[in-house]
Amino acid sequence: MDFLVDPLVLARIQFAATAMFHFLLVPLSIGIGLIMAINETRFYRSRDPKDAGATRLWVKIYAACFIVGVATGITMEFSFGTNWADYARFVGGIFGAPLAAEALFAFFLESIFLGILIFGRNKVSPKFYLVSAWLTWFGSCLSALWILIANSWMQTPAGSELAADGSRAVITDFFAAAFNPSLAARYSHTVLSVLVIGAFIAIALAAWYMYKKRHPEFAIRTMKTGAIVAAVATCFLLVSAHSSAIVVSEEQPTKFSMMEGLYNSEVAPLYLAGWVNEETQEVSGIVLHPGGSSLLASGSADTEFPGLNELVATEQFAGVSVAELPVNLVFQSYHLMVLMFGAIVLLLVLTLIFTFNKEKITSQRWLQRLLIFSPLLPMIAIQSGWLTAEFGRQPFVVYPSTSAPDGIVLMVSNGVSQVVSAPELLITLLLFMLVYLFLAIALIRVVFGFIKKGPVLESGDAGVFDAKEIAEIDATQESAGDFASTVATATAGEGE
Repeated sequence: MDFLVDPLVLARIQFAATAMFHFLLVPLSIGIGLIMAINETRFYRSRDPKDAGATRLWVKIYAACFIVGVATGITMEFSFGTNWADYARFVGGIFGAPLAAEALFAFFLESIFLGILIFGRNKVSPKFYLVSAWLTWFGSCLSALWILIANSWMQTPAGSELAADGSRAVITDFFAAAFNPSLAARYSHTVLSVLVIGAFIAIALAAWYMYKKRHPEFAIRTMKTGAIVAAVATCFLLVSAHSSAIVVSEEQPTKFSMMEGLYNSEVAPLYLAGWVNEETQEVSGIVLHPGGSSLLASGSADTEFPGLNELVATEQFAGVSVAELPVNLVFQSYHLMVLMFGAIVLLLVLTLIFTFNKEKITSQRWLQRLLIFSPLLPMIAIQSGWLTAEFGRQPFVVYPSTSAPDGIVLMVSNGVSQVVSAPELLITLLLFMLVYLFLAIALIRVVFGFIKKGPVLESGDAGVFDAKEIAEIDATQESAGDFASTVATATAGEGE
């Protein structure tokens, strides 16, 4: 229980806990945002009340995730100036620009057009509403870009130099700092991953309606949309994973060695699963290919990579203790991510087979039950990937990558505030967890309330259609019945 009196450990736990919770909601927002925009495009083309109900449902779910996501992200920014004040002093000249840009160019863009989606359905033209849906999703992707610019700079610093007094990093080239060596690979890998999450959310929602035998047309359409988005994103994800492996092996050699459990120079095998004995520096596990990881990282299965023992003997990593590195943690989180990806591919193949083979999925109760819980797979994958990225750079908070300017490095122990005490951190950690628990329960209740109500139109939606479209609506359709009554009431009131 020594960690309860260690400010450094508590500061790391607090930031990790808040970041992981926030990182559940950001992927939901970006992933669901694309599904929402696709549904709005379908409605714009069809002008079908069923499609209008579908897009209304996705707007509600997106808005709920966005609101809670914003609330949970605020605490992390405040912690830069409290728990991690020394870190903020070192990187403040670099971080200020992307964080300000994220607020000005991305957050406001997303918020403004989300407001139109929530309140402007009957107040703007259908075309402008459609554009607003896509700009809302684009804003969320742009927000992720600025945040990843900041995070990627900590992984592979660029475009900066150490101040004369050695106390902080000073930006010398904004574009070099922003488009640092790891940004492209990390951004593409992250966005594609969250699109997979959004797609599986759609698949799970469709499976739930199928299992409950409700809204059958919406369910099969949503299942097809989710399956297609997931299939496309997963294929591109393989490419981005290869690019990420190359960047990590070239720029962050200690992280790559921890991911593969390499203590000595050798060809990196590809493990299905395993365990790293940090005392004996040995790895035991199931090897899929003796040079598989070398092949992914270099294009050749015969490439040798330096081990941790060789790396810590170099000037770049002088002072790093191999015994203190979380090698097994990084190894496990990385291989858990890979294992989840394999499960995602397998489940996706089953979904595609049964969905597009004369829609047999509507009768496969076992698959429906499985798909209801399918979003857990990409969520676990993205969380374990985040753990790999962050713990893999230890003991640095600003990693001395291969291409980093001289002196641009900061140890985690030198980044924590010197004035925040362990009791203060422990109290705020407990309070944060209580607040986040409340937000999680509230979000689940709200979203499940939307899902239970279903993709239906409401009384205020009569203005979505003009008189000609209203006349063409078949009032005998089950999903349009409530809408027809609403329109009849509204038109009767206008006649009076």
